[in-house]
Amino acid sequence: MRIGSKETKGWKATISVAMSNYIEAGSIIAIASSLSLWQEYLGIDNYLTGLLAALSANAFGAAIGAAIGGPLCDRYGRKFIYTYDLMLYMAGVLLAAFAGNFWMLLAAFVMTGIAVGAGVPASWTYIAEEAPADKRAAHVGTAQLAWSMGPVIGFALAVLVGPLGLLGSRLIFLHLFVVAFVTWYIRQGLKESVLWTEEKAEAKRTSATGRRPRIKYSELFTNRINVKALLFLFGVYAFWNTVAGAMGIFMPRIYEAVGGLDGVQANMLQVVLWGFTVLATYFGFMRLADRYSRRLLYGIGAALGIIAWVLLVFAPPVPLVLGAFVVLWGVSAGIGAQAFYGLWASELFATRYRAGAQGVLFFAARTATGILSFFFPTMLATVGFVPLGLTMIALLLVAAVVGVAFAPDTQGKSLQEIEVERYGAPVEAAGEPVRVAS
Repeated sequence: MRIGSKETKGWKATISVAMSNYIEAGSIIAIASSLSLWQEYLGIDNYLTGLLAALSANAFGAAIGAAIGGPLCDRYGRKFIYTYDLMLYMAGVLLAAFAGNFWMLLAAFVMTGIAVGAGVPASWTYIAEEAPADKRAAHVGTAQLAWSMGPVIGFALAVLVGPLGLLGSRLIFLHLFVVAFVTWYIRQGLKESVLWTEEKAEAKRTSATGRRPRIKYSELFTNRINVKALLFLFGVYAFWNTVAGAMGIFMPRIYEAVGGLDGVQANMLQVVLWGFTVLATYFGFMRLADRYSRRLLYGIGAALGIIAWVLLVFAPPVPLVLGAFVVLWGVSAGIGAQAFYGLWASELFATRYRAGAQGVLFFAARTATGILSFFFPTMLATVGFVPLGLTMIALLLVAAVVGVAFAPDTQGKSLQEIEVERYGAPVEAAGEPVRVAS
């Protein structure tokens, strides 16, 4: 479906697709900045508060959406997702804005979660497939930049509307509705991914029946090339995202527990943190990852994140330490695991199941985040911050080691070249890749 005749292309197309990440981050921050207010308003305990967080766009909700959206994106096209995902999202944030009880709010969080879960893997896939080979990191980085802008604007709005209490939080959800509608309207002019269109046409020509062959996602778990890529990307993203996901929802509570900050101060600190992430994404990842060693850049980002958490756990919670944490983690997040995951996940799989593979990975990562999110408020209140902080450091160490040790050599190569290099030849419609004799 296209509204009007003007086609959305070039950087405008990249930005409109990248907005999936702003919308996802925005919904997470809308929840994070209002969770305590909802808990008080609804009179619910820490377990139900954890359930809201666990089923939201930050965790299980997004996991379910990715598991559904990834395969649909590969079978029916990248643009197919963009026709419908934001309709569900708009319904969800509108329901959240007017929620009057726990079940309305829970349904709203699940709906928005499913919508963003379907949209984010599709956005990384589409951007990577349409980007020039020598500027793929710059284009994929746009998604990370949009994601980073979500918390900057979201927490800034939370500070501005803070005096309004829960009404202010409802207004933040309404702002997401407006952004989603404008994004949905612009996306109606998107053309389909050229790479996906060509792959589908070739698969249909080579099919014995002449029909479009059904994608065999079992190959993701039986083909050793795919299994190695899945394990590598899970090690990079799932471990890092479990930390980042908990921070996305509960960082204001951590500031309150560690530094004694109130809600407004915590939100202001998050604005600064994500401001550094925006700067690092643009000047670090988008400007450097197409020209310099990705292994080195990833390693620097991973090291900064670990140092940040070591300071937060072991150093006294004075303003200087909190400031150092904000700067270090902010920069780390800009050139770290999520940006590289979005890039590598699009490069390491064949076109025919590229989005589906990302759906599998996103499902696994957000499921891990959901498990931690469900127990986090209770654990913070019972066992304290230090054991949780040590767990965070351990998870970040795993992500750092995996990413540095196994970073792929894909820089400057087209997706077709990478596919031939990894599989031996473009993946045939019937299943296993055809090997080229050496």
